[in-house]
Amino acid sequence: MTRLTGPGHRTILLIVLGEPRRDRKTERRAAIRREIVDAAWQIARDKGLAQVTLRDVADLVGMRPPSLYTHFESKNAIYDAMFGDAWTQYAEHSKTAEADEPRTSRAAMRFYARVFFDFAVAFPARHQLMNLRTIPDFTPSADAYAPSMAVMEHFVARMARHGVHGRDDIDLFVAIVSGMIDAQLANDPGGTRWSGLLDRAVDMFADNIGITDERSRP
Repeated sequence: MTRLTGPGHRTILLIVLGEPRRDRKTERRAAIRREIVDAAWQIARDKGLAQVTLRDVADLVGMRPPSLYTHFESKNAIYDAMFGDAWTQYAEHSKTAEADEPRTSRAAMRFYARVFFDFAVAFPARHQLMNLRTIPDFTPSADAYAPSMAVMEHFVARMARHGVHGRDDIDLFVAIVSGMIDAQLANDPGGTRWSGLLDRAVDMFADNIGITDERSRP
């Protein structure tokens, strides 16, 4: 705001509007953290999740290993960021897929299973971090875990639209889909053996809890 004195000593106030000043230091730090996480994902894809090392990550982003500690205090801190990133990726993927969601119940449940199944088998190392306890002594922080909780809450709400409300029923559905993913990755990686059985497994679930295709979501 600028104060000017006009003719006759009249005071004129001018409000100068402009963009807020950017915090370039914070932006740069966030960009470096993003680069480090992306490098860790690349190593996990190429060598396996357990083979992610601070040295390899540092080499990939072009910095010395000690410099990583200014952004992540440990390798587990990188895994923590990767965990939150993985579930955020899935939340965005699932949200995009919702446009194709069928209206009838069985078809919708097959759809939910398929979206998660295909996302999981597309990147086994990411699936391991998201859903399996493969890293000793690693437990995601509350912040990293929050996206997975949001995904589950959204999924529970979607299943409720089709008459599935019981916690045991939700747990059973998750276990069926997770088991199919693990069987596919363990026994036919890159193939379709269990992928081709996924709809059948979901139909068996629907039969068990009495869901038909007569119900449509609002």
